[in-house]
Amino acid sequence: MTERTGRFQAHRWFAAAWDWMTWRSEATFMKTVRGHMVNGARGRVLEIGAGTGTNFPYYRSDHLQVVIATDPDPHMVKRAQRRLHRLGLDNVDLRQAPAEELAFDDCTFDTVISILVLCTVQDLDRSLREVRRVLKPSGQFRFYEHVRSANRLEAFTQDVMTPLWKWLGAGCQPNRDIAPAVEKAGFRIAELRRLSPFLPIPFLAPTRPHVLGVAYPT
Repeated sequence: MTERTGRFQAHRWFAAAWDWMTWRSEATFMKTVRGHMVNGARGRVLEIGAGTGTNFPYYRSDHLQVVIATDPDPHMVKRAQRRLHRLGLDNVDLRQAPAEELAFDDCTFDTVISILVLCTVQDLDRSLREVRRVLKPSGQFRFYEHVRSANRLEAFTQDVMTPLWKWLGAGCQPNRDIAPAVEKAGFRIAELRRLSPFLPIPFLAPTRPHVLGVAYPT
């Protein structure tokens, strides 16, 4: 079920199914990914697209002053709030907000984290400009996303499947080329690793490959 909350959509059933759909990846390779992304964060941290709060268990580092986690979907936020309550964390502030409209002053955060989020934002360029705006000049943007394939046939398949995948996956667009968009928004990518955690089977093919990156404001 899709609902409207202002200009942004809410996905009640997708939010309800998310943890079930991702339990296997969260129990395997995503544990390493999330640990790496959060362990490298410092100071004041902003997480965009927090979803059901799967990053929350990792926010226990002494290097973190405060974590503000945002998501535009009220159903995701409700589930994330439950997880936050269960974990008993007092350094995480959860808010409902889209990446395109971050209600923070310029140069507020030392780290911004995005994990499997940029495929679903309505306006990719605007979201990345907002990330750039709220980061301090010395800050870092840590992102892990599935991206457009460099293989022409696979990229064509992603293009063909995007309309259906977007409908099924709460707005997910598997054919987005994330790294060039990050650079266009005013970042220098210092680390970029290309990964293929899923087997090339038809159901998962649109979400291959993944990239893990660390970028700094230029």
